[in-house]
Amino acid sequence: MFEVDDNYTRVSEFVIVGFPGLHPSFFHLVAWFFFFVYVTTVVGNFLLVVLFALERSLQKPMYIIMLSLALSDIGFATVALPNLIARWWWDDGRISFHTCMFQEQMIHYFGTLNSLIMMTMAMDRYLAICHPLRYPMLMTNRTMSGLTVFSWISAQVAPAIVTVDFSRKVAFCGPNRILHAYCDAIALTRLSCSNMVVINNSSYGLAMFVLLVPFSLIIFSYVSIIVTVMRMANAQGRRKTFSTCGTQGCLIIIYYIPRFIVYSTPYMPNLTITPDLRVGLSLICSLFPPVANPFIYCFRTKEIRTILGRWRKGWGNSRTEPRKPNTVAVITR
Repeated sequence: MFEVDDNYTRVSEFVIVGFPGLHPSFFHLVAWFFFFVYVTTVVGNFLLVVLFALERSLQKPMYIIMLSLALSDIGFATVALPNLIARWWWDDGRISFHTCMFQEQMIHYFGTLNSLIMMTMAMDRYLAICHPLRYPMLMTNRTMSGLTVFSWISAQVAPAIVTVDFSRKVAFCGPNRILHAYCDAIALTRLSCSNMVVINNSSYGLAMFVLLVPFSLIIFSYVSIIVTVMRMANAQGRRKTFSTCGTQGCLIIIYYIPRFIVYSTPYMPNLTITPDLRVGLSLICSLFPPVANPFIYCFRTKEIRTILGRWRKGWGNSRTEPRKPNTVAVITR
């Protein structure tokens, strides 16, 4: 998939720049920050995976989709962050041509996958709140597992199309400094010496489809939830639901709006952003949700807090419980 005619492309490696305006004296500080972000993302989401594997009470539709989101977040952070951390830690942003093509595909893959997962989560909450009596019949473990598998498979379609176009039709004739935190379609387009009009238009169309269709369904779900909640007689139930939906809504906005701005800037003459701002927006929408998702979607859930409390109590008891003295059997004659 990633083979390109060597006579057509004269670039064997790219260089990840990150923030173009970042002073070298801040490189180590920024590297440590993103290392902390990476560790927090992996540990927080991996804990959810362990909880799901060990606790049978969590093996139900709502937590199946949370597990899928956790795995996707771990995948995205693992694909995006190590090269970025190396760029600032060891001042080495080099990445081979084929690795860059692979990273570009996986970045867009996990971005598409997260969009589909958040759409599925919103529809799940819509059914649970707006149609509570039908929810157990409509959303079973089998149904949610099928939707999850469909998301993981179908999310590969759009990124694969873009990657195939890049690997077969795009030439890189010299410039290889990527003014971004990782390889993505927009950053690579700016380094190409080919005619990119058709590829740019098709890539933008795919990106808008991947963003706007799930986002529209998410908006529909949350509007329906708000209307249903407003009809509740229980004020406490309304406050709890609005608190949960408000927090999740903020994460969704952080995920979608910066992406829309970054992808649409080349097509909006009156909208211009600096390279540093573009990198910053991309990192905010790509890395903040994976860090926050375990705390917003999972650890605020009463059931998970109860399980963690039980684990902590059991672990504490095992440490404080006095050890029984060794007994030696004495045989008397």
